Amino acid sequence: MITQEYLKSILDYNPETGNFIWKERPRSHFKNKTTFGSWRTRFVGRVAGTDDGRGYIRIKVNGKITRAHRLAWLYMRGVWPKDQLDHINHKQYDNRIVNLREARNSDNQKNTPMYANNSSGFMGVSWNRSHLKWVSMISDEGKQIYLGTFKQLSDAVYARVNAEKKYGYHQNHGIERGDTN
Repeated sequence: MITQEYLKSILDYNPETGNFIWKERPRSHFKNKTTFGSWRTRFVGRVAGTDDGRGYIRIKVNGKITRAHRLAWLYMRGVWPKDQLDHINHKQYDNRIVNLREARNSDNQKNTPMYANNSSGFMGVSWNRSHLKWVSMISDEGKQIYLGTFKQLSDAVYARVNAEKKYGYHQNHGIERGDTN
C-alpha cells in the first residue's frame, strides 16, 4: 500500500494543474544500476502517467497501476478515498484537487454528462412514439422513478429539473463534457 509519505518522496503534485512530476529516486528503488540509469534518463522531471484509453490518467508506482485522481487525493488529503472520486467537471484527465470529490456510486451517477445519443437534449427525457408524448424519468439509489408523460417537452423537462433538485443531483449533471469549468 502506497503511503502519502512515500508518494511525496517519488512524485511532485501540482494542485493547480493536476499533474504529477517524477522526482529523482534513490538507487535502492531499482533492481540494478542499468535500470536505475535508464529510469532517470526517461522519467525524472517529466509528467507522470498515461491515458488509459477512457480519459483517465494512470501512473505505475512500484509495479502497480493506479489512477492519478486517487493518487492526487492521497497526496493532498493523506488518506485513500473511501469510495469513488467524482471529476466534477466530467473531464477524467482533470486531476486538480478542486475538481475531485468523494462520492458513492449513486452520488457519482448524479453528476454524469449528457450521453451522445440523447435525442431530446435533456437528461431523463425521451419521446414515446406509441403515445406521441414526452416521458420524464429519474433514478435514485438504483431505482427508476417515473415522473410522468407530457404533451409538451417543456413540461417533461420541468418535471425532471424539479426531481433532480429533490434527489440531490449535482448542478453539472447532464452538461456535456467540455461545457463545465
